[in-house]
Amino acid sequence: MTGEQVPAYQTIKVVAQDSPVAAFSDEEAWRAREAYPEILAAGAAVFGHAREREQGGWEVISFGESTPQDSRDTMASTFRRLAHQAEESGDEAGRAECMAAAVRLDWEKVDELTVLGDRYRVIHGEQFIRRGAEGPEPPRPSDPDPAEPGQAYRLPSRTSGFVIDPAVGTGMSEGILKLDLLQIVRTAGMVPPDVRRDSQRAARTHPGGVLLPAGFMIAERIGGALWKPHTGACNTPQAARDALTMWLRVMAPVTLQLDQADRDAYERAANLLDERPGNEVAVADGAHVFKVVRVERLVRVGPDGPEGPRASDFDPDPPVEVHTRELREKGLWRKEGEDGGELGASEEMKEFARLVEKEQARREGKRRGRRGP
Repeated sequence: MTGEQVPAYQTIKVVAQDSPVAAFSDEEAWRAREAYPEILAAGAAVFGHAREREQGGWEVISFGESTPQDSRDTMASTFRRLAHQAEESGDEAGRAECMAAAVRLDWEKVDELTVLGDRYRVIHGEQFIRRGAEGPEPPRPSDPDPAEPGQAYRLPSRTSGFVIDPAVGTGMSEGILKLDLLQIVRTAGMVPPDVRRDSQRAARTHPGGVLLPAGFMIAERIGGALWKPHTGACNTPQAARDALTMWLRVMAPVTLQLDQADRDAYERAANLLDERPGNEVAVADGAHVFKVVRVERLVRVGPDGPEGPRASDFDPDPPVEVHTRELREKGLWRKEGEDGGELGASEEMKEFARLVEKEQARREGKRRGRRGP
């Protein structure tokens, strides 16, 4: 097959990087190949939803949900937002069409819908990390990281609005990485057989792909050299640090039932990470070591656009209205105001709520202090 006969979705278009920042990023990516030569799958798939564009490609609306159903729920929210916009503009037919799509998603597992002439689809993404002699790759100097500690949630998503279009040019290093990732299929014996079969099938049905902006997760070192994911991928390195400090101050004391000495040790580690944001922190005299890890995210593309959910994807929850009906049938659902007696919160939940409130107040106080009077 000659270059002219290669379908656009299988094309990896390499172009010269005009801006100094893009050129520096491409150079960093090349150095990462040498320092972190091994590429590994980073946990389970991740999901989102996208809209097909008239001018080509698919615009990402949301990305980062852990199951297809989470993305269907988010897509329903998108249609409700569009319905509200149509109502405000006096478009009753548009409002009705958008609401019908949202209601359908409340009851059915639908991964693609055409609404107001546009196709929307739940998309499947894969996550990878690089690993070298020093462990998994940390953030690179060129990775955007503008937020102060505790404030990363205020930044817009780096994936919302991103266009999945294989025809868009990329740097040499990113093009090589994309080629490397597209050749990876799940290893026999490491995953269930149906997961491997779907991975092999996707390589045939969706042989092209697009790299989304990198994400960042927290990994914990287990033993001498083994690292395991501790959080999902976050928007920026600081967002990952914020997720870790929230865990150290709020989740760990409750879920691990820490005594006061251990709580103090976890608090000190969180304080250190806030005062000197870095990519690694040790807790309790090195008993636990956490690291910010760079995550590459790939969406496969075929002749009809980005890959949707696979049959083997973890997707345990029914649509929201089906779930509500099931709870009602079991007597486990009450509407607000229904007389069902008092269901008191457990002591664990009360403690959790207290720590959340304390951490939120601490972060707000820090933010106000940085802004000044």
